[in-house]
Amino acid sequence: MAPSSSLPQVYPSHAVVAVWEWQDGLGIWHPYSATVCSFIEQQFVRQRGQHFGLGSLAHSIPLGQADPSLAPYIIDLPSWTQFRQDTGTMRSVRRHLFSQNSAPGQGIVWEWLGDDGSWIAYEARICDFLEQQVARGIQVVDLAPLGYNYTVNYATLTQTNKISSFCRSVRRQVGPAYPVTSDIAVPRQTGLICFCQQCLHGSGTGPVSGRYRHSMTNLPAYPAPQAPHRTSTASGTHQAFAPYNKPSLSGARSAPRLNTTNPWGAAPPAPGSQSLFHSSLSHLGPQLLPSGPATSSGASCASFPSGPSSSSPGSAPTTVPVQMPKPSRVQQALAGMTKGVPRPEPEQVIRKYTEELKVAPEEDCIICMEKLSVASGYSDVTDSKALGPMVVGRLTKCSHAFHLLCLLAMYCNGNKDGSLQCPSCKAIYGEKTGTQPWGKMEVFRFHMSLPGHEDCGTILIVYNIPHGIQGPEHPSPGKPFTARGFPRQCYLPDSPQGRKVLELLKVAWKRRLIFTVGTSSTTGETDTVVWNEIHHKTEMDRNVTGHGYPDPNYLQNVLAELAAQGVTEDCLEQR
Repeated sequence: MAPSSSLPQVYPSHAVVAVWEWQDGLGIWHPYSATVCSFIEQQFVRQRGQHFGLGSLAHSIPLGQADPSLAPYIIDLPSWTQFRQDTGTMRSVRRHLFSQNSAPGQGIVWEWLGDDGSWIAYEARICDFLEQQVARGIQVVDLAPLGYNYTVNYATLTQTNKISSFCRSVRRQVGPAYPVTSDIAVPRQTGLICFCQQCLHGSGTGPVSGRYRHSMTNLPAYPAPQAPHRTSTASGTHQAFAPYNKPSLSGARSAPRLNTTNPWGAAPPAPGSQSLFHSSLSHLGPQLLPSGPATSSGASCASFPSGPSSSSPGSAPTTVPVQMPKPSRVQQALAGMTKGVPRPEPEQVIRKYTEELKVAPEEDCIICMEKLSVASGYSDVTDSKALGPMVVGRLTKCSHAFHLLCLLAMYCNGNKDGSLQCPSCKAIYGEKTGTQPWGKMEVFRFHMSLPGHEDCGTILIVYNIPHGIQGPEHPSPGKPFTARGFPRQCYLPDSPQGRKVLELLKVAWKRRLIFTVGTSSTTGETDTVVWNEIHHKTEMDRNVTGHGYPDPNYLQNVLAELAAQGVTEDCLEQR
């Protein structure tokens, strides 16, 4: 009799076997190899007791440490997903427990032959079911009890679709046993236990059993990407830049949405990696540390007027000590945590980098698309006493002309950090900063060479950003943001040019230009940490996707991308 998923799984000892699996786009589960599962289980047990939540460390498992061919993949434990760094693709993962005398415990894996000639492993519970049935002398095993419309013939080693009668070859492989663990589910759970987050959330008593508990529809719903507030449109030989989605001039305009940010989150741990050299950059120094109470005691006094029946004319107000609660994470994030850091007035920034023109040129303002000789197209939504709607000026270095009110609207929609970027030629005035959340950048070196750079070692950069709360400069202030796939590992050759790129990346990190909070272009997820126009190599030994080596033009390309963000060799001389 075939085992039923409703029957309790009895373990003869406190030690069981753990199998980790991932789910493809068709809802089919695939086990990782025994070696990879051993690595995942080791990391999972080590991090098991730690807190997952907003501001906590980004508990991720880089699979490339167990299998180099899986270098792009990371398991994100808080969300129970497998994340691919170069494409952003996310897949559900789960953890199953089996007895030590089961098929996974003996290293037995059943596989079927795919259309491309590759062998694909059945999910672990099917392998165990097949092994049990064959041990009982059953030659033709029906997989219907496990929810599959197939039969497997042990004598002919074929799988047959019961509807189409299509046959595939199957085989039985014996390899390393899957890892033994003592981290077992609570006794009242029955069936093949799954510890994925969907099951834990879907049951009030713990993990859930049954094939149909998982579905891709249970993954987080990611809205379709929306148009950003800053849009670019082609206009002749220029690039038109609008500080927000500008309505037609015939209709009423809505007020601009101001996007600002400040990082928040706990410091991530240093990854346990062997290295010859190690350095660490914490993000932005003390000005972004959470602000504490105004006094060491945490209490302050507030004055309240006395009531009419208890006070006489001229009496002093009663002083009542009031315990002030510690600001919440949302309050601290929205406060910006930049108290004491003076910010210039927006009008002062515009005046600093422009000179006013007495006669407006006969051309269009590429921000509002109106003639420079008429009023700014943003005069009804941007209020300024210092800059009138007809005032026209040009930037001092590149000489491109705009309505100064349009430049003001563009500036107020950014970080308001005292820097300005020409919307036409992208020339940067001042020191440009970004909206990267709080995190940690670490650098390691080892002797292995990258393809195309066999004459030197390798620099490993590890970025770690935790989940947190969006600050006033982010798209949705006060709302949580996710940080998928961290820590992220990137590679540079340890050559003179590679070391120069590294130093410039450190500058870009301090200026919060490496990442930003926005919408993922690959998954459509909003309010998540994404790359910010400075490309990184996330693979070492292949360049199938364009994110690995060899790539003879990469170092020159990334130097150009850094320069476009205002990060050049001049920055290194100033340090």
